[in-house]
Amino acid sequence: MKKIIMETAQHIGAMSKGPCRHKETCWCNEEIAEAVRQKKIKYRKWKRENSTEAWKEYKKCRQSAKRMIFPRQRKRNRRNAHVI
Repeated sequence: MKKIIMETAQHIGAMSKGPCRHKETCWCNEEIAEAVRQKKIKYRKWKRENSTEAWKEYKKCRQSAKRMIFPRQRKRNRRNAHVI
């Protein structure tokens, strides 16, 4: 039964390979990538040291990265809002 269903799906073109594994963000640039990289480094440092100072550094980097990313995502989403 499974074989028949699979063959039929292939014949009519209803099969997919699954979700994309490597999404590409078109709003991301080197500046944002560096901010995210620094945020990840600060997060690892905070988890390793478990200190208040490390938490404050991570929080500052996280907020900075969010402030860079959010306007670009919003701009991108507005541009594609009509596409459904």
